[in-house]
Amino acid sequence: MASSGVNVLRYSALGLGVVYGFYHQRQIYASDRAAAAQREYEHKQQLIAQAKKAYAVKHKPAVTSSSASQDINSSSFDLESFIAQLDKA
Repeated sequence: MASSGVNVLRYSALGLGVVYGFYHQRQIYASDRAAAAQREYEHKQQLIAQAKKAYAVKHKPAVTSSSASQDINSSSFDLESFIAQLDKA
């Protein structure tokens, strides 16, 4: 028959083991939730980057070879190419 001191020690160890197990399990769940949130955030960032690229491709302005010379206030304005561009239209 075990003495009462040994039984107290056994049940104390059992109680501490249960408390530690509960604490450790909460830590594992918390780290899993944080990792899942990070993965979700990175996935959303990737989707946003893809959407920005698709928007940029879709709304890309048409660039002509003489578009730089179409600005009348520009120092490289070419009147002949401007008139030729107007004749095409």
